[in-house]
Amino acid sequence: MAEISASMVKELREKSGAGMMDCKKALNETNGDMDAALEFLKKNGQAKAEKKASRIAAEGICCIASEGNTAAVVEVNSETDFVAKNEKFQNFVKEVAEQALKSNAADINGFMAEAWIKDSSKTVNDVQVEMTATIGEKISIRRFAKVNASGAVATYVHGGGRIAVIVEGTVAGTEEALTNVAMQIAAMNPQYISREDISAEEMKKLEEITVDSALNDPETLPKPILGKLIEKAQADKLWSDDDVKAYEENKSNKYLFNFLSDAAKAALAGLAMQDKANIVADKIFSGLAQGRISKQLKEICLMDQVYVKAEDGKQSVAAYLKSVNADLKIANYVRFETGEGMEKKNEDFAAEVAKQMNG
Repeated sequence: MAEISASMVKELREKSGAGMMDCKKALNETNGDMDAALEFLKKNGQAKAEKKASRIAAEGICCIASEGNTAAVVEVNSETDFVAKNEKFQNFVKEVAEQALKSNAADINGFMAEAWIKDSSKTVNDVQVEMTATIGEKISIRRFAKVNASGAVATYVHGGGRIAVIVEGTVAGTEEALTNVAMQIAAMNPQYISREDISAEEMKKLEEITVDSALNDPETLPKPILGKLIEKAQADKLWSDDDVKAYEENKSNKYLFNFLSDAAKAALAGLAMQDKANIVADKIFSGLAQGRISKQLKEICLMDQVYVKAEDGKQSVAAYLKSVNADLKIANYVRFETGEGMEKKNEDFAAEVAKQMNG
C-alpha cells in the first residue's frame, strides 16, 4: 500500500474540488494512483448524485452573463438557502451562465449534454454531478434562456439572484431605459408585453373567470341586480327566517352582508349563476365586468402597468418608453424567479441534524 501524503491529498483536492476526506479515501482505494483516484471520485460523485436525485432542490440563485447584445440567464437550484449563499456554489452558477451565453442548445437536455467550456473532456452534466458531490447536497441546473438582440439588451438581478430579468428593446442606445423596464418586470411580474399578445382563447377565459367571479360575489353586484336576487331568494324561501329578519333590520346598512349567513350569501350566488345570461346582458353589469377586466389587464400587461418610477404615479410603461424614444418597443423579455412553480419541502433542521448524529 502506497503511503498517502498530505501533498497528494492537496493535489487531488485541487484537481477535483472534492472534500479532503473524500480525496484521502480515493487515494487509499486506488493505492495512490492520481488518475484512478480522479475516476474513483467521479464515480463516487455520480453515486452520491443518484442518491440525492429524489430530493427537492428549490433554493438556489439565478445568474446572468452578457456580451454585447447577447445575454443569457440560468437558474441553478440547491436544497438549502445556506448552500445558495456559498461562494463555491455562486461561482459555479456564474460559470453555468457563461456556458449558456456560448451555448447553441435548443433545450435543457441539449445544454446538459454539451462539452463544458472550461474543460471539454467533461459535459455540463458531469460538472453538475461533481458539484453535487463537492457541496454535499443536490445541485440542479434547472433552466436557461438566451436573448440575441438586434437593437439593445439590458439586464437586472434582484435580491442576490432571487430574480433575474433580460429585456430586449428595438432601438440601440436605450440600455438605461431598458434597465428601468427590467426593474419594473422584476417587481411587477407581468405575464404579457401588451394586450395584443393575449390570444382570443386566453381573453375569453379571462372574461369568463371575471364574470363568474363577480356573480359568485353578490355583495359587489350592482344594486338593481342584487335587489332582484334578494327578492327571489325570499320568494323561493331559500333564506332562513333569521336571514330574512337580519335583512329587514339591516337592509339600509352598507355592511348588510356582515349580518347574513354564509348559506344566504351562497343562495344569492347560486341564483346569480342560474340567471347568468340575463345578468351578463345587463348594461350596468357589463360595465362592471369590463372595468374589472381592464384592471386585470393593467396588472398583467407590461405596457399597461403604471411605471414604477412615474413621478405622477399614473404614467404607463408604454408612455414612459415613448418619452424616451418614439420608436422604442419591448421586443422580448425573460424573467426567472428562483424556485417558481416548484414545491418546497419544509424541513425541521434541528431534527435533521439529530437524525444524522444518530446514524
